Amino acid sequence: MKKKTIPIWSYPVLAAILILLDQWSKYLVVLHLKGQKDISLISGVLELTYLENRGAAFGLLQDQRILFLISGLLLIVAVFWFFRKASGSPRFLPLKMCLTILLAGALGNMIDRVRLGYVVDFIYVKLIDFPVFNVADIYVTVTAFLLVFFVLCYYKEEDFEEIFGRGKRKTD
Repeated sequence: MKKKTIPIWSYPVLAAILILLDQWSKYLVVLHLKGQKDISLISGVLELTYLENRGAAFGLLQDQRILFLISGLLLIVAVFWFFRKASGSPRFLPLKMCLTILLAGALGNMIDRVRLGYVVDFIYVKLIDFPVFNVADIYVTVTAFLLVFFVLCYYKEEDFEEIFGRGKRKTD
């Protein structure tokens, strides 16, 4: 029995839904938190706070907007290249899902950078004084860890040879 594959159109639909969720959450934060006091969700543990982040994750690389836009565009190209090269095999479904979610996160923050000149962050884990982040950052961080896991533990060298076309060539 042949395993069914997910239609190619479902990946951009998933990315669009995730981007809309990210942008909607940021819209609500700007509407209700900008210029207001922080909101404690779990006392001493989790807060909602408004922050304009002009850098990357954890506030690194402040005011490097062009660098972020170029890296975002390179990520888009890389993801499209991968989807074109990867077979329709169900084996690549986890990788395709991760890349779709990663792309949604990158695009969600890219939209902020283009539109506002900064990224709206609002989730603060006060318990460990973790840097303020947003929904798109969650997409990027979780999928980055999953991608590392898949590359190191799930996929085999033959899988990557199939994608990158570096399989062993037969000699006559």
